[in-house]
Amino acid sequence: MGWRHLVNAGPGAMLPAVLLAGCATTGGAPRPYLPAIDVPARGETQPVGTARADAADDPAIWRNAVDPAASLIVGTDKKAGLYVYGLDGKVRDFFAAGAINNVDLREVRMADGTTRILVAASDRTDRSDPRIALFWLDGATGKLTEIGSDTFLPAGHVPAEAYGFCLGGSLGQNELARAYVVLKDGTVAESGLYEKDGRIVPDFLRQVKFASQSEGCVVDDATGTLFVAEEDVGIWRVPLQGELKAEAFARVGAGDGLVDDVEGLAMARLPGSSWLVASSQGDNAYAVFDSASGKLAGRFRINGGAIDGTSDTDGIEVVLGDFGPQFPEGLFIAQDGDNAPDAQNFKLLSWRSIRQALGLD
Repeated sequence: MGWRHLVNAGPGAMLPAVLLAGCATTGGAPRPYLPAIDVPARGETQPVGTARADAADDPAIWRNAVDPAASLIVGTDKKAGLYVYGLDGKVRDFFAAGAINNVDLREVRMADGTTRILVAASDRTDRSDPRIALFWLDGATGKLTEIGSDTFLPAGHVPAEAYGFCLGGSLGQNELARAYVVLKDGTVAESGLYEKDGRIVPDFLRQVKFASQSEGCVVDDATGTLFVAEEDVGIWRVPLQGELKAEAFARVGAGDGLVDDVEGLAMARLPGSSWLVASSQGDNAYAVFDSASGKLAGRFRINGGAIDGTSDTDGIEVVLGDFGPQFPEGLFIAQDGDNAPDAQNFKLLSWRSIRQALGLD
């Protein structure tokens, strides 16, 4: 399968992607897949409310620095809205927000000097008018408060469906954060999020486009890099300073450990280095890459132990740090596409277990 090139475009433009020469193999027999090592889940969330449907999709994690065991998880039921869970997997809150697909969160500093937890998500309730849904998360109560759902593309844009979503740190003056909405046609729209008259509003800045359906994305703030998963092709790395230009990072195929679809992406950030984790949905595995070199460090599956494993995973998330005795080095979460006989849910893993299984030291 040939790589496809990302095209950078200014406001209002919708440019076609062009093909980049190349192929999945360079001659001879393809390299075999690196075996995936089983790592058991330590916990799981209660199922989402939409039964007998592909409903649970994407998680986000807020780490409580004062009381790590009181940290919170936000997860989407893409048919109904947003759930908030504790680390025990129990529901703390549910907000009926409609068709919320992917979610992310950030602690942001407001104009009055206070710090708040901003939750943002791709809103596909109107599939011809993509929007960003915005909420406040109360870290003490676990309750969500709606800010609003705003369109972000320029007037006259081609109808498109909001799909993937991720947040990055502020890159401009007076910004709270930078939002990236991955439209189902492969367009990635970048917007700044600003505080205005008591609301948080998106301001469209620029866009880039892939040739085929894309969804998963994550921002590495330390290097100012956006990673995007083009589902049937692979993972792209997009530096955010200056002109947007994509660089091939990992491709679908045995050599890079990815079986299409490539779905959720997550960044395990360490001082001076980081690991990029990708959902290799086609073989129910997760691939871990050195985010700087692109080298495949290992693959794992969620399996074994008292809690059932995962399959057909869409969204994933990982945050490093102390989350209490169950998750002393960090927390990894993956959506489970088949949690029968119950509805879909999210599985919780210890990052230490993943690190030790793959020898990431």
